[in-house]
Amino acid sequence: MPRIPVTRSISLDESELVESTTRSSGPGGQHVNTTDSAVILKFDVAASPSLPDAVKYRLARIAGSRMTAEGVIVLRSEGSRSQLVNRQDVRARLIAMIVEATFVPKARKATKPTKASQTRRMDGKARRSSVKQGRGKWKE
Repeated sequence: MPRIPVTRSISLDESELVESTTRSSGPGGQHVNTTDSAVILKFDVAASPSLPDAVKYRLARIAGSRMTAEGVIVLRSEGSRSQLVNRQDVRARLIAMIVEATFVPKARKATKPTKASQTRRMDGKARRSSVKQGRGKWKE
């Protein structure tokens, strides 16, 4: 089976993708009523041997509502009147999601505020406080 390159180290087997076609919704006249131009792509992330577990986890978070409870990503493309263009579009979207999932997020390093920023903050608070103190009742 041919493989679909995703990154230098990851490629998907063609058999892992399940594509089906259906009629597109919306306007289009007689053409839309006779051709199955919309493409639905299903990719079982949980059962995929091509993806490392860490990528599967991040991909599930990226996919969000496009992933079913069973771990299958379902993508639909019907933007073009051409089935071939829709097929290419839906595959490109899946590959883009997988590429995004390969990037490991950098952990945030906790930092302390600088002494100067703490001083500026306290000076600002003191200034505001004196402004508000001046709004009290007048004593004669």
